Parts: sequence; structure tokens; C-alpha cells
Amino acid sequence: MTNTTPGMVCAHHHLYSSLARGMPAPRGATDSFISILENIWWKIDAALDIDMIYWSAALGAAEALASGTTCIIDHHESPNAIEGSLATIAKACRDVGVRVNTSYGVTDRWDDAGNLHSSVNRSVKMSSAARRGLDEGFAFIKSGGRGMIGVHAAFTCGDETLSEAAALASSLGVGVHIHVAEGFDDLDAGLRLEALAQDDWLLVHAVHLDRHLKGSIVHNPRSNMNNSVGYAKPTERANPILLGTDGIGANMMEESRLAYVRLREYDVSQNPTVVDTWLNNNYQIFPEAKNDKVAWSYDSMDSPWHTAFTTDMQVLTVDVDHERVYEDGKLMRMDIQEIRSKAREQAQRLFERLEA
Repeated sequence: MTNTTPGMVCAHHHLYSSLARGMPAPRGATDSFISILENIWWKIDAALDIDMIYWSAALGAAEALASGTTCIIDHHESPNAIEGSLATIAKACRDVGVRVNTSYGVTDRWDDAGNLHSSVNRSVKMSSAARRGLDEGFAFIKSGGRGMIGVHAAFTCGDETLSEAAALASSLGVGVHIHVAEGFDDLDAGLRLEALAQDDWLLVHAVHLDRHLKGSIVHNPRSNMNNSVGYAKPTERANPILLGTDGIGANMMEESRLAYVRLREYDVSQNPTVVDTWLNNNYQIFPEAKNDKVAWSYDSMDSPWHTAFTTDMQVLTVDVDHERVYEDGKLMRMDIQEIRSKAREQAQRLFERLEA
């Protein structure tokens, strides 16, 4: 038995959500998936600016290291601060010592007059905001950034935007990172994406996906439960299954334990090695994380039959590229107290904008 593991990989995160904790109570209803988006997440992302983006990413990266996660696949949206947003996220993660693959989630839900739509007609022409999002992804990747082309979801994009995103990703040699059939509002995602999806795509959620699509499915059990969208039944899919958090931290051991009990609730014949396979599939995006080293307080980290039922394991040290970046609750590259203080300041600015 060993108390060390490679670095963990979070296959789907929203680092900007780090500032959402403690936000003012939503003014509108949050009793459905679409109302949660409208009255929480779409209000938060519209209020973000570059300073908020930096410190939310820094906080999210710091918390990732504290849980043994050295690599994050991020999906970002900030419709009023698009240009430079991906480079800002990458810098924050680099400053902390975490690798990141980030993408800007393009969407047509904001029309050219600044109006927000809960869904859009598939025949709508690409909005200027979506074009700017594609340009941001292109500029970030061409400048050497590690990323994918991001799309919010099919139900907030016209066919032109979906096709342009797929073509741009192909030309850059990267995949598309997209939410797929997370809720009932996106039921036709499979039909619309079937001719576009490729093996290097990340299909996030896939709770209500009605057909096979090329790509890897990223399962986010905690988020799916929190939003009451249903169980994705990942064991019934032929796709490779990866594990993400959908922005609720980056503690992959905790997420894997929850994924296991949710799986057992669905099918009591399953065992922890299934979820361990999902967790290991995350390395297909960041294979170099296997060379990172995380030391834990628990001495059976190489046994999924142990870790699935152990809740008090703690990260002691984290080495990335042979550099010690975390030890005994402290970051080596930045001051964690400064990050928390700055993040609190930016969260307060965010909350003031939300209340206004």
C-alpha cells in the first residue's frame, strides 16, 4: 500500500464559480434547471471583469492543489469581459502552480442588442458575442495557450455558431468542450451535434442524450444532483467516461466517492473500480499529470476499494514537474492568505453588481 498518487485531473470546471459562494439570494425563481441558469449563473458570468476572473481562478487553483489536483480543464464565460479572459485564467493557474486547459463557452443567448434569451432558434445568425468568443479561443490557442474551442450548449446556439465552432476546433487540431443535454431544455442536442462531434470532443453531462455521439463524456454527479437534472447513467454509454465537478471545487477524490455512491444507488452490482477507471480516463487530456506526485495522510491510496470508503484523507505535499508547489496547507508560489483576501474583495464587488 502507498500514500502517494499522481496528480489528479478535473475534467470539467468553471473556475469563475469560486466567487459564487455566499452570493446574495437570487431574486427570481430557482425551481428548474433553466431558472437556475437565468437567475444565478447567467447573472454571475455577465457581472465578471478581468480582476474577478484572475482571483477566482487563483482561488480555484489553490483549492485544487490542496485536494491533490494538479490539472484543470476549465470552461469559461464572461460576456462583458471576453477578450483576454482565457490568458488571465491561464496566468492565475500558472502563478499558483496548476496546469489548465481552458476554453471560452460561445453562445448566442446574448443578441446584438444586448438582450438575453433563454434559448435561441437554431436558424439564428451568429451573434457578435459568439464571434468574439470564437476569436478569443483562437487567439489564446494560437498564442500558445492550452485550450479547446468552447460552446455553452446547443440550445443557446444557432446552427451557424455550432458549425463555426466545430470547424475552428478542427483547424486548430483541438476538440470542442460543450455542455450536452444537461437538462430537458437541450433535448435535441444529440440530433444537432451528431454530424459535428468528433472523438476529441468533451461532451459534458449528457444526462438526457438520446443517441451516441463521438467524443468523451464528462460525468458531474454532484452538480447533476444539485441541479436536479437526473442521473446520466454513464455505465450505459459506449464513450470513454471522465469525471468533472462542474465548478463545485476540484476535489476529485471527494467527487469520485460521490460518483460511486450515486452509481451504487442506480446499480448495486457496481464496484469502485468502475469510478476509478473514470478518474484515470481524465489523464487522456493531461497525461503529464501522471508524473506529478501527491503525498497523502492515508496509506492505501492505490486501492479504490479503500479510497471509496475513506473520507478523512488529507493532502500533505504536491510536486508538479518536480517542483514542490504545496506543503502542509501552504502554497509555495503564492500566499494563500493573499489569494483568499483578494478573492473576498472581488466576490464583494461581484455581489454588489448582482444586487444592483
